[in-house]
Amino acid sequence: MYSNLQSVPKAYNEPVLSYKPGSPERAEIKAMLKKLKSEVIDIPMFIGGKEVTTDKKVAIHPPHELRHTLGYFYQGGAEHVQMAIDAALKARETWHNMPWEQRAAIFLRAADLLSGPYRAKINAATMLGQSKTVFQAEIDAACELADFFRFNVQYMTEIYSQQPESSKTTWNRLEYRALEGFVYALTPFNFTSIAGNLPSAPAMMGNVVVWKCSNTQVYSAKIIMDIFREAGLPDGVINMVFVSGPVAGKVVMEHPDFAGFHFTGSTGVFQYIWKTIGTNIAKYKTYPRIVGETGGKDFVMVHPSALVDPVVTALTRGAYEFQGQKCSAASRAYIPASLWPEIKEKLVTQIKSIKMGNPEDFTNFMSAVIDEASFDKLSMFIDNAKNDRDAEIIAGGGYDKSEGYFIEPTVIVTTNPQYITMEEELFGPVLTIYVYEDDKFEETLDVLDNTSPYGLTGAIFAQDRYAVDLATKKLVHAAGNFYINDKPTGAVVGQQPFGGSRASGTNDKAGSSLNLIRWVSPRTIKENFVPPVDYRYPFMDAE
Repeated sequence: MYSNLQSVPKAYNEPVLSYKPGSPERAEIKAMLKKLKSEVIDIPMFIGGKEVTTDKKVAIHPPHELRHTLGYFYQGGAEHVQMAIDAALKARETWHNMPWEQRAAIFLRAADLLSGPYRAKINAATMLGQSKTVFQAEIDAACELADFFRFNVQYMTEIYSQQPESSKTTWNRLEYRALEGFVYALTPFNFTSIAGNLPSAPAMMGNVVVWKCSNTQVYSAKIIMDIFREAGLPDGVINMVFVSGPVAGKVVMEHPDFAGFHFTGSTGVFQYIWKTIGTNIAKYKTYPRIVGETGGKDFVMVHPSALVDPVVTALTRGAYEFQGQKCSAASRAYIPASLWPEIKEKLVTQIKSIKMGNPEDFTNFMSAVIDEASFDKLSMFIDNAKNDRDAEIIAGGGYDKSEGYFIEPTVIVTTNPQYITMEEELFGPVLTIYVYEDDKFEETLDVLDNTSPYGLTGAIFAQDRYAVDLATKKLVHAAGNFYINDKPTGAVVGQQPFGGSRASGTNDKAGSSLNLIRWVSPRTIKENFVPPVDYRYPFMDAE
């Protein structure tokens, strides 16, 4: 819906604080970390404005400090999913009919609460619950989520302002209706900002939402919900449930009022849910909108003309920040033989200098992976590489879960460009490198393009502009976010809208109007100011 279109405060990217020694933000977050660790909290579900508990409590431990307990969340079941759907549908008409500027004000306030009084708390919770360093938490939990709120409000007004032409004696207009039903938001552990954006983007456009966050992100999700509540989000608009994926999916996907699915997670889960929606398509009042981002096997392509030091830094940061647990993380690289000796020496030296441990120690660059299942999967691939003939580990390769789920930053070099870790998404601090002959650059571009099913992010490093142009053209579908002489991570809302195609998702570009437009169903309204009073047309007149 739109009404009385007004301008909103111009969106801006929240400045990233440095947390350098002696800074006020460093002192503030250290105090907050101490406070949060001194408490053991209970986290209820939040349905229809009410806190909902069950008789099943699940403990929350930092992945890097398994002996410590941060709190407990209450595990729900199918009945709680149904309660959330009922609460959402009850709130739908009132929320849908609220003037857009009132909805905008809620999320603009949420942005200021997040980047102001809640900043230290949401960053500290992300550090403790998801094992992010202070800098990774800052750019994610505080800055990017605030950016989503502010820029989405701006994009909302831009969408509403897109109106058709009107001819003489008529007025044509577009009404941007919310979807007819509820939206299901299924969010991942790795980005607090994504967990906040997936339910809030549809809600901003007038939809009501059932939100299932990852069990390994509940600790910071609770703070997102606190911010929504303080910002004035009405009861029932966003309902947060803690249930297993299959349980939630069965209730949601069989409901006739299911109208949209907003997802970030694995390709397998997304494909299964898409298939389930297709199977149930005749049950729904409307065709559900399906929007998903599902991961990647992101590449760094290095041309012989590239500068070595930027390449090495991009590989280190791109592969190992947040333990490689980013959909965009650099996980495969193609290095020309002429540059390989120098890149290898400098990369191994950099990796050996990386400190890994508790994120409360700000000198650590890395921490633990998210859970035991991830740890076991990664250690299996590392062990296999130690024994495979066509693979060699030149850095890292160690792992330990006695205190937390720690995997060393690891580099595998393979002689086989189709080696399994060049193709399969690992979601951890493992980089695989293939060394190619300098005169086979173009051929290697083709190999890169056909190796992985994904198409999310990728980078080309080259000083030769012809090489940049060739790579940009040949890899046109290999990455939805393509970087030239930069690492393939770190997309910024309002600057690099994020998303990929192929097995990486629907490429609806979170952080742009392209995403928000999926959450409305336009209605064309034509008003005739001077309606005709005779059915006959002039061509019918006699000679």
